Amino acid sequence: MRVLNKVKWILGIFLVFFLIVATNLIDRDSFIRVKNSIVTIYEDRLIAQGLILELSNLIREKELAIAVSDAAFFEQRNKAVNSEIEVLISRFASTRLTDQENNVFNRLQANLKGLNNLENSPGLMQPDNRNNYKVQIGLIVQNLRELSDIQIEEGRHQTMLGKEAVKTVELYTRLEIYLLIFLAVLVQVLIIYTPKQEVFSGKKD
Repeated sequence: MRVLNKVKWILGIFLVFFLIVATNLIDRDSFIRVKNSIVTIYEDRLIAQGLILELSNLIREKELAIAVSDAAFFEQRNKAVNSEIEVLISRFASTRLTDQENNVFNRLQANLKGLNNLENSPGLMQPDNRNNYKVQIGLIVQNLRELSDIQIEEGRHQTMLGKEAVKTVELYTRLEIYLLIFLAVLVQVLIIYTPKQEVFSGKKD
């Protein structure tokens, strides 16, 4: 009987231990999903949205300068603006990009290169060149708008993933409680239950 009791205790402890380990692994996975969602929203969406805003402001400076034929801007300020744009582009490239985002970003870089070529060509203030410059600015503005829309959509997607992970944690927490109650009862049954011993009459044939 002592051996049987030991087996019961070991089995009961093993069941509880197994439940704790299993639920902890599930909770850990859910918390990692929540953490990754929050980090992604901050690092790859909010920061990227800020970079897009800064790029848009710099492009507006160029747009305003060409609209009013401000030659002094392109002789003095434009070089610093281009340097700032290069830094922002480099920072944006270091964020995590979706396939769609990467395609738009590549187009943005190509259009910025085309804008720089127009700035370096002679006679920028000539009517035809100014019109081409405005068209190129329009393409860049469209690219930035598309990237901004992607940040909003991806941020919404990551928020939904985070909410789903939280719901999963809440669900498994409730299941853990029910399972612990069930196992507590089961362990008590295993420990208390004693199989009936066969009764022999002692009579010999």
